[in-house]
Amino acid sequence: MDQEKNRVLVCAGAGCVSSGCKAVARAFREAMKEAGLDNKVEVVETGCIGACDLGPAVVVVRDGTFYQHVAPRDVPDIVESHLRAGRPVERLFHRSPATGVPEAKLEDMGFFRGQTKVVLRNCGLIDPLKIDDYIARRGYEALAKVLTSMTPEQVIQEVKDSGLRGRGGAGFPTGVKWMLTARAEGRPKYVVCNADEGDPGAFMDRSVLEGDPHSVIEAMIIAGYAVGSDQGFVYVRAEYPLAIERLSHAIAEARERGFLGDSILGSGFRFDLEIRVGAGAFVCGEETALIASIEGRRGMPRPRPPFPATAGLWGKPTLINNVETYANIAPIILNGAEWFKRLGTERSPGTKVFALAGKINNTGLVEVPIGTPLRTIIEEIGGGIPGGKKFKAAQTGGPSGGCIPAQFLDVPMDYDSLVSLGAMMGSGGLIVMDEETCMVDIAKFFLQFTQDESCGKCVPCREGTKAMLDILDRITRGEGQEGDIELLEELGNTIKKTALCGLGQTAPNPVLSTLRYFRDEYEAHVREKRCPAGVCRALAPYVIHLDKCRGCGRCVKVCPVDAIYPVELPAAAGDEGRARRRPPYAIDASKCIKCGACVAECRLGAISR
Repeated sequence: MDQEKNRVLVCAGAGCVSSGCKAVARAFREAMKEAGLDNKVEVVETGCIGACDLGPAVVVVRDGTFYQHVAPRDVPDIVESHLRAGRPVERLFHRSPATGVPEAKLEDMGFFRGQTKVVLRNCGLIDPLKIDDYIARRGYEALAKVLTSMTPEQVIQEVKDSGLRGRGGAGFPTGVKWMLTARAEGRPKYVVCNADEGDPGAFMDRSVLEGDPHSVIEAMIIAGYAVGSDQGFVYVRAEYPLAIERLSHAIAEARERGFLGDSILGSGFRFDLEIRVGAGAFVCGEETALIASIEGRRGMPRPRPPFPATAGLWGKPTLINNVETYANIAPIILNGAEWFKRLGTERSPGTKVFALAGKINNTGLVEVPIGTPLRTIIEEIGGGIPGGKKFKAAQTGGPSGGCIPAQFLDVPMDYDSLVSLGAMMGSGGLIVMDEETCMVDIAKFFLQFTQDESCGKCVPCREGTKAMLDILDRITRGEGQEGDIELLEELGNTIKKTALCGLGQTAPNPVLSTLRYFRDEYEAHVREKRCPAGVCRALAPYVIHLDKCRGCGRCVKVCPVDAIYPVELPAAAGDEGRARRRPPYAIDASKCIKCGACVAECRLGAISR
C-alpha cells in the first residue's frame, strides 16, 4: 500500500491543541504499537484541518474518514475496528446540521465540499515540522523554477498578470507593489511578512504559519529575488506562540537544506529570514506602524507618502505583504497567471480564506473562490443558523469592516461588492449574527475594540472614537437623546476623512454600516428606550410568565425596589369550591431597576427578559 495513504492525521492547530489533540496523538501511537501497526501506519500531527469546532479532529487518509471530538478513550476503537478490521467507528462521525445524517468522509461534509483550497492547500495534510512533507507536495519547486528559468522582471510580470490583490485588507494589486519596490532606488531592500493578525475572530494567517510555514518562506524568497532583496522579516504577534515555534523550526530546516542563506540552490542568489515578535498592538497591522515596531520604536503610523515601497524599513525600499498573500505566490508561479485568473472574478481573481464564526453551525477556516455568494458560505458551507433561527447580518472585515444585512445575503464576496455595501473584505473575519443580536451592541463592541487599540497619535481617531463610544454607551444604557444618531453619523464621517492611517479611517465602519441598515434599532433604543433584541440590559424589561409562576413570593422578598406585585386572575369555570391557588406575580417596569435578583431567586424559570 502507498505509504502516503497509510496515515492518520491528527489536527494539531492551536484550537485542537487546546482541546487535547496531543493526548489523542499519543494514544494513537501507543495503540498502533500494541496492535503491531506502528510500522505500517504513521500518526501525523498536522496544522489546522479547518473544522475548528469539531476538534480534536482525526482523518484516516486511506479512505478519507473524518472523526470529530476524538478523545484518547476513543482511539483503541478506531485502531481495532477501523484500521485493523476496516469498520469505521460511526459514533464519531460528523452529522449534517440540517438532516442529522452521518457524514463519514471529508468529501461528504458540506463544510469541506464547497471549498477550493489554494492558500490552505497543505494545512491539515502535512506535518509542519517536516520539510520533506512540504517538498513532497511540490514545495520549493516554484523557487527552483524562478531561480533557474525566470528573470526578476518575469516573476513580477507573472504576479501582475495573475491579478492577485493583497489579502490583508485594502486589496492593493500585489504585482504593482512588487514592481514599485523593485524600481525604487536604494540599497539594501527588505521583504516583510505582516503576520500581525489582530482582528477579533480572525485566525487565517496564524493557521497558515502553524500548518504550512514553508509556503510563506518559499514565497518570501521568491519575492526577495524579484525585488532585489537579500533579507526578510516575519512580524508575528506574541500571542501566536505555536506559529512562532513552527515558523522558527521551518526557517532552520530551510536554512539547513540550502533554501535560505548564500547561493540558494547554487544560483548565487542570497536571502535570509528573521522573525520579529510584536507585543500584540492592533495598530501594528498597519504597514508604517509595523515598520516602526521592527525598528524598535513605538508602533505608530506615519503619514504617507512616502510609501514603504520607496522608504520603508530603516528608510530603505521595503515590500510588505501579509501571510495569505504570500501563500498564493508558489501556486501562481507553478500553474501560471491564467490558471489563477480562472478562480474568482475578473477584478478579484483567486480565492479568499475566511474565519467563519458566530451564530453558525459549522465554524472554522473556509477558503472559497472570490465572488462566492454570502448565502453559499452561510447556508451550504456553514450549515446555516443554529436552532432554526433567522440570519440577521454578517460582519466582514473585523472592527474595520461593516455589517451585511439579510437582504444582501446573495452578495458576491468580492472587494468591490462589499465596499459598495459599506463593508469590506478585510483580512477575512466573518462573524455571523442571528435574530437575537442587537446591532447597536455589536457596533459598540467593535468600536470599543478600536478605541482601546488606538495608538493615540491623531486626534480624529483618539478623540473621535472616544466620543462615538460615549454616545453608544449612553444609548445602550437607556440614556440616548434626540440628535445622538445624527451626531454618530457626523463623527463617523469626519473620522473617515481625517484620521491618519487606514485603521483610524475605517474605525467608524461598524457604526456607520449598522446605522445604514438597522437605523430602526437605534431609534428604538433612543426614542422608545427599548432594545428590540433584548440584549441591552438597561433596556430589556424583566417579565414574569404567568403560566409558570406559582405565587411563592420568593422574588418579592429579594426585590430591592418593591417592583413586584400580585396579579388577581379571574376564576376559571368549574373552579368553584376548589382551594384557590396563590396569585402569580408581575413586574412594574417603571420601578424595576433590572438588577436581576428576581431571576436568580426564581426556581421555576418563570422570569426572563
